[in-house]
Amino acid sequence: MPVNTTLAQYSDYAFASAFAIYVLALVLSTFDFAGTSVRRQVAADARAMVDVGASAPDAPGRIPAADSIRPQSERAGRAAVAVTLVALALNVAAIVLRGMATDRWPLGNLYEYALFLCAATVACWLVAVRRYPIRNLTVFVLAPVVVLLFIAAAVMYNDAAPVVPALRSYWIAIHVTIIVSACGILTFAGTSSLLQVIAVHGRDSARSPITWFANRLPSAELLDRVAYRTTIVGFPLYTVGVICGAIWAEAAWGRFWGWDPKETVSFIAWVLYAAYLHARATSGWGTLRASWINVAALATTLFNMFAINFVVSGLHSYAGLN
Repeated sequence: MPVNTTLAQYSDYAFASAFAIYVLALVLSTFDFAGTSVRRQVAADARAMVDVGASAPDAPGRIPAADSIRPQSERAGRAAVAVTLVALALNVAAIVLRGMATDRWPLGNLYEYALFLCAATVACWLVAVRRYPIRNLTVFVLAPVVVLLFIAAAVMYNDAAPVVPALRSYWIAIHVTIIVSACGILTFAGTSSLLQVIAVHGRDSARSPITWFANRLPSAELLDRVAYRTTIVGFPLYTVGVICGAIWAEAAWGRFWGWDPKETVSFIAWVLYAAYLHARATSGWGTLRASWINVAALATTLFNMFAINFVVSGLHSYAGLN
């Protein structure tokens, strides 16, 4: 079927718009993170004003409204979340339009994979930020998203086109979608564990170069809870995705598992995520030691995406790189 070039062009426009708005949100979230300590001081001052407002007010009976004492950095952080919602909508639109333009599931090459992974990661973040007071960590979600989208446009981009015959299967909509969604969730979980490690070591050092950075992070306990609960969601999804891949492999290649490079590294990542959950739930294991396992799993997942797709050849070499 011929490609609808108009829809393909609109997809590219949506991608460019999403990228620009993600960059704007990144700038706002950086300002928010940098001003975290200031915001805490303002909040403390506000509580103090409420406590003494009745006894020594400048204007009797009046306590400043929250908006009047909210620092610029917090306003920037709230704006960053709102702007990120717009960018996510455009990110999803770019994926959908590309699928409509080619009349296929839009996960046929590494460029489309990157777009879907970014959307999954940001969506996971937006769910988490509604549940936990971690909005000032937006910068650590958007920074890798912006970098990945830049790489996608500069290195991974391919014109909208039909996929290779090996990918013309309904399993691409099942296996690849589940795997990419799981990777987006687990990437956020691994990042939370990494920040937990930084928070612990940075605050334990009296004059460490990362002390300023660590003091602006949420508590290590909160970061650990976010990482653990997010992994609980992502790991079963990842497991289902691996199983679906094995079923597809049997139908396409006549075997369920062949230790292809991507299969091998995916299995290593699965073992590490399982080890993290086991360690995290086992008494006697410190949460910090368990978090290091989750960080290792994150590194393995990133290695699987970049090193395997860019360097190693195998049966999964459908990245479409030029």
